[in-house]
Parts: sequence; C-alpha cells; structure tokens
Amino acid sequence: MTTQDLGDDIKKRSGWSIFMGCITAALGLFLVVYPLATGAITTLLVGWTLIFAGIAQFVFALHSQTAGSFFLKVLLSFLYGLSGLSLAFFPPAGLVTLTAVLGIMLLAYAVLVTVTAFQVRPVKGWGWLLVDAAASLLMGILILAGWPSSSGWAIGTLVGVSVFMSGVTRVMISAQIRSSGETLHDLAHGAA
Repeated sequence: MTTQDLGDDIKKRSGWSIFMGCITAALGLFLVVYPLATGAITTLLVGWTLIFAGIAQFVFALHSQTAGSFFLKVLLSFLYGLSGLSLAFFPPAGLVTLTAVLGIMLLAYAVLVTVTAFQVRPVKGWGWLLVDAAASLLMGILILAGWPSSSGWAIGTLVGVSVFMSGVTRVMISAQIRSSGETLHDLAHGAA
C-alpha cells in the first residue's frame, strides 16, 4: 500500500467516524430533551432483558454437569428474573434503582476513560478523552448527590449529556486522524 493509498484510506474511514460521532451527539441531544420518557423506556428495556437472561440462565442450569453448578445457575436465574420483574412491572422503583446504578457506572467510566487517555497520551487529541472523563465524573457525582430525587431527570438528561460528549469526542479525534491522513496524502503528492 502506497502512502497515497494509506492517506486516502485514512480520510475515508475517518469520514465515517466523524459521521457516526455526529449521529451519537444528535442522539445525546434527543435523550436530554426527553429525560423522563428515556428513563421509563430504559427501565422497561433493562427489566425485560433481565427476565430473558433469567430464563436463559435457567435453561443453562438444566444442562449443568454438577449439582453445585446447577444450583448456582438456578440461583442466578432467580436473581436475574426477580430483578427483571421488579424493573419491568414496577418502573418507578426500578427507575430509582437504575439511577443509583447509573451514577456508580458513570464514576467507573470516568476512571477507565482517564486511564485510557493517559495510555494514548502522545496521540493528538488525547485531551478530549479527559474532557469526556471529566463530564462523566461530574454527572456521576450530580446523580449520586441528588439521589433518589434525581431519578426523574437523571437517566435521560445525564446519559444524554454523556452520549453527546462521547459523540463530540469521536468527532474531534476523528478530525485529528483525518488531518493526519491529509498530511500523508499531501506528502505522497509532493513525493510524486
């Protein structure tokens, strides 16, 4: 592959990444505009997912080779199913629980993105990962500080902001990569 081909390939792939970043940012804005609906739908979706996971775990239990494995899988299927039923059929209480889980997950996400940012530190645009981590950390703290009253707005609003920031981060990093591809393309034309 020549330098020109590599530059063209980088430009093409980064264009799609920029497009997906814009779509992600737009989805984040949509979640911010409809926070309560987003929270309710998320609660129902997670609830039904856990119900189906509980059923699948029970089926796996029936194929266990040992009694210990069987009882562990049955216990897990019961926990999945019970959690799923409580979320799917009692959405307000489920939303409160999911809000607390969301706050904790955003804190963990912030830590992981910070570690990733320092691992890719020499790469241009690595600071955008720190911006994403800072936004997630702030949102996690806001959710947990106002919990349980934050349940009505937190999932939609704060997840929307997090998704928006992820989209912006993707666009900015992809733009840096695209710029590098254009530099390669220009070098290839200058060398020809």
